[in-house]
Amino acid sequence: MTTQTQPVDHELVQAAAHVARTRCRGDNHTMAAAARAQDGRIVTAVNAYHFTGGPCAELVLIGAAAAQGAYELDTIVAVGDRDRGVVPPCGRCRQVLLDYFPALKVIVGKDDHIRTVCITDLLPESYVWADHQLDAE
Repeated sequence: MTTQTQPVDHELVQAAAHVARTRCRGDNHTMAAAARAQDGRIVTAVNAYHFTGGPCAELVLIGAAAAQGAYELDTIVAVGDRDRGVVPPCGRCRQVLLDYFPALKVIVGKDDHIRTVCITDLLPESYVWADHQLDAE
């Protein structure tokens, strides 16, 4: 696997960090995500933790983006509360992000070593749900 890194969207990281710092309170909301839509807008969201497996911030963000008319996302990042910094997407989120946005870029890494990689680099040789859908005609 060859991982190609791309420039880091620091404005996106700052947006997610701001939401994590100002909106994540208590155990119900511990992660924030920010994504840049293809039209340049930044969409943010927080997770909805629940012991039954509530949605991660990245999944909430997909719905929030759609509600705002942003159906194509370019780059996404998740940041933890309590200054935990950038947190990579979990396995479920990696699969969903790949299925919705196969060309998505994801910001990962720690502290001064953050980088931007393609979602396919985080889930190599994976099943792609969209590849198996019937063409709607």
